[in-house]
Amino acid sequence: MGKLLAIDGLNIVRRVYEANADEPDSPAKTDAALRHSLSSFKKLLAVHQPTHVLPAFDVGGHTWRHALYAKYRENRAPMPEVLRDGLAHFFEQLMRLGLTVVAIPEVEADDVIGTAVLRWLDEHRGEAIVASTDKDLLCLIAHGALLWDHFKSEWHDKKWVENKFGVPPELLPQLLALTGDASDNIPGVSKIGIKTAAKLLQSYGSLEKIMAGAGILKTPLGERLRKERGVLTLSHQLVQLKTDIRLGITWKMLAFDSIQVV
Repeated sequence: MGKLLAIDGLNIVRRVYEANADEPDSPAKTDAALRHSLSSFKKLLAVHQPTHVLPAFDVGGHTWRHALYAKYRENRAPMPEVLRDGLAHFFEQLMRLGLTVVAIPEVEADDVIGTAVLRWLDEHRGEAIVASTDKDLLCLIAHGALLWDHFKSEWHDKKWVENKFGVPPELLPQLLALTGDASDNIPGVSKIGIKTAAKLLQSYGSLEKIMAGAGILKTPLGERLRKERGVLTLSHQLVQLKTDIRLGITWKMLAFDSIQVV
């Protein structure tokens, strides 16, 4: 059986770059960050020994989520230009390792990873490991994927998700729809935090049942749910992975020989 390792590329690169937040943007800072990022990629390959590797990167700019909601990621700082300029050379280095970089215009890396991982698992090809700290990808655990936090060298499984968010992985997108996500400027329902959202989902089981119950809930919370039904629907669309992306790659293109890594 095979083993797919899907790497959330910018999740690594940007965290490494921003580790020295006090240092001004510069070619030297970029070179150091990309050098350490390359080491991180090599470590992932060495630790997990995959048969197939998917390094997925955001292209940046307008995405299908912006088409739904123009304010999506409105408050997020853009990637420093010097770092963006350095990515082309970084991709060349990944290619020399035998990796095929996947970056699709108007599609986020999360959606690329979600699409590939679900296809891999649906075809019963073996294990699927996702290297990322992005909470939007944790829902893939419900389908049998394994999530690896490279920075803490730890697995995130169903129990980890339940302990952190109060709901199982399959309900995490619904919880995030209720709470919103400030990092992506997804609104959610006002004044609903993780604990309240988890309690609602534990009690009702789904957004649909929550909204059915909200019709008779004579409380400020019920009133907000009724009033912000449209916002909740939009937020749910934004937080869900799009898993029907045309990737333009084959498994053969992602096949990897770990002997190549030095």
